Amino acid sequence: MTEPKLKRVYAPPDPDDGVRILVDRLWPRGLARDKARIDLWLKDAAPSDGLRKRFHGKPDDWHAFCAAYAAELESATAQAAVREIRDRLRRGPVTLLYASRDEQRNNALALKTWLERHRKKDKRP
Repeated sequence: MTEPKLKRVYAPPDPDDGVRILVDRLWPRGLARDKARIDLWLKDAAPSDGLRKRFHGKPDDWHAFCAAYAAELESATAQAAVREIRDRLRRGPVTLLYASRDEQRNNALALKTWLERHRKKDKRP
């Protein structure tokens, strides 16, 4: 299984991106759907609106955000989205796309970290 790459959705697509998966709950502002080159939009892999709003603009609360997001990722709907990401990773390159300006603290990075921590679940044939 490959590791997912991360990219801001506004960055130009690259052939090395593989499957481009948007992991935000909201469509990125100002981005035309026909030019986005998004292969899959997994809203259920994104933090809830409440969680997103609670931590928006609060970089000091990063660890609390990651913990709360990890708890949300255990829900049945999020797990279905996570399975889709894992299945895609088994087949080839995947790029998780996000709209946030913060490249060091965003939900795609938190999701990638969570996926790496839960890799043991991915060890099935």
